Amino acid sequence: MKNYRLAKISSVRIAAIALFVCIGVTGLFYPKAVSGTNGMETAEMSPTPRPRANRSKRPARYSQFQHDVKAHRMECGSCHKFPSANWQKVRTGSDAFPDITDYPRHESCLNCHKQQFFKGTPPKVCSICHTNPSPRDSSRHPFPNPREIFDQSPKGKKAESDFVVGFPHDKHIEIVSSHNKAAVRFELAAFSRSSERRLAEESCSVCHQTYKPQGDSKDEYLTAPPPKLGDAFWLKKGTFKTAPVGHTTCFTCHSAESGILPAPENCAACHQLKPAQPKADFDDKTAAAMKIDDKRMMDSWRRRDSSGKFQHEFVAHVDSSCSTCHNVLTINTADPLTKKVSISACAVCHATATSDDGGVLNFETDLRKANATFQCVKCHITFGKLPIPESHSAAIAAAGK
Repeated sequence: MKNYRLAKISSVRIAAIALFVCIGVTGLFYPKAVSGTNGMETAEMSPTPRPRANRSKRPARYSQFQHDVKAHRMECGSCHKFPSANWQKVRTGSDAFPDITDYPRHESCLNCHKQQFFKGTPPKVCSICHTNPSPRDSSRHPFPNPREIFDQSPKGKKAESDFVVGFPHDKHIEIVSSHNKAAVRFELAAFSRSSERRLAEESCSVCHQTYKPQGDSKDEYLTAPPPKLGDAFWLKKGTFKTAPVGHTTCFTCHSAESGILPAPENCAACHQLKPAQPKADFDDKTAAAMKIDDKRMMDSWRRRDSSGKFQHEFVAHVDSSCSTCHNVLTINTADPLTKKVSISACAVCHATATSDDGGVLNFETDLRKANATFQCVKCHITFGKLPIPESHSAAIAAAGK
């Protein structure tokens, strides 16, 4: 009888141990079991959390592809096959060149997102590519490349890229200038700083022109201002400069035929995940009041981390050289710090010994010192509410010497 009881107790213990082992194993693999995506749900939530202020701005899950999600950080060629089958249809005739101009095929997504393809009516994941996901409608949004087409679409007007493009200006100045001036190569023999600066100026105009200039038009504002605008700010024509937004300019040299590296299929050589961006002197409400629907212009305005009101076509600015404000030789477009314009560039004209000498920097600084609530609005949209930076005070002090 005693042996029977001992055997029964041992059986219960063994069963209990087995039960706990089963629970532990189930818990270990549970995320994969419920998601049906080989741990995709867990992977999407595992990267370092973003600051709380940015989390609310993230798009709804699966409604927009996020390249910066940990599980998506793979070789570009894993999904994007070069060239796309439709490259001769997106650009036609002599404008066409081999390029990635279409979304990846379904198999790029199905390996991880089989469950999401059958979840919802219509499934959110389908709306990344399709305008009206359904068995009877295969219409798709334009692919983000070419930008000229994508930016005009409803999706393109609201889209914000996960990437920045790294364009090192110092590696291109000599090459771009040589297309404009045959004598450049001879001039390079001296290799002086003045030669480099001159080459930089000649190179800038190849890619950067005044965007939507006023020219001879009597309308100086981009959109109709309020009747009683007075001295209030309203965006004017000729405020911004253009910059290449697609592959057309780049692939002029970096083509399969030329063999110049990086090759056109090497996406990661230029496209880098966007780092934290500096705060811009921009206000959404101010821009919305002007009813500007030009995506290219709005993107430029949102990146202005210096004077948000600076107008390139202004009479006192239009004849200035680019190097007056920009250190062209050090600019890499992927690094915001290399693009920032120093107050010393503005101080050349706008800082004087005293306010009576006409320096607008002096004038607004004096008003702020007299009234702490005064906003510096001559140059700034939002930055004028902030405390006066030490750099501004230093520029005024230097002008008085």
